Amino acid sequence: MCVGIPLQLTKVTGTNALAHDGSHVDLSLVGIQPVGTWVLGFLGTARSVIDAEEATLIAKALDGLRDVMAGGDGGDAFADIDARGPQLPPHLQAALDAGRITG
Repeated sequence: MCVGIPLQLTKVTGTNALAHDGSHVDLSLVGIQPVGTWVLGFLGTARSVIDAEEATLIAKALDGLRDVMAGGDGGDAFADIDARGPQLPPHLQAALDAGRITG
């Protein structure tokens, strides 16, 4: 399993960047970004540009996951999901709305 980590860029040289946690990030997939940009990194590669709010939500979820794995309850790490309840992806919701309940 590959988990995306929110990373804020602190130094950018072409398609190579340094993140706030000291990790190196390849920007080839998202293009050159300015210092301060948040990206979602997978195995040293930025896969998408995200905003600070999304970075915070992802970081809270990862902290909650660590807490659960250590025997804790995860706290409010998933409060945003709990507040809205389950949702289908748009294409599945459209199929359900159209009356299709099987593939």
